[in-house]
Amino acid sequence: MLAPQARLPSSDDCPVSLDVLGTLYRGDAELVETVLADIPSKTRARLAAYLYGKSHLHALGLRVASACTETDLVRVAGTAGAVLFAQSRAAPRTPETRQPGQRRISLAGSRSVA
Repeated sequence: MLAPQARLPSSDDCPVSLDVLGTLYRGDAELVETVLADIPSKTRARLAAYLYGKSHLHALGLRVASACTETDLVRVAGTAGAVLFAQSRAAPRTPETRQPGQRRISLAGSRSVA
């Protein structure tokens, strides 16, 4: 018999109130750290998995996951929790740099060649 798998939270079960979520979304780094410190560790892990699963809140999910232990994330989200933990600790990517005079390429507004 296979062991039951942990599942990622569904979109309907945000583990914190909308007020707390709004504060995390709009807050600066210091405020976010303070708010996260007041959230119990298991709830924090559930919140990280919940946010990470939403494309528009992906970065916030990583930020919350950085305040979680790997054990809590794995308990809440299984293998996905381990990946979330690793990604939250990975070195941030540096933005792409362009050489002076180099043009940015964009397909938006490009003319079709007929």
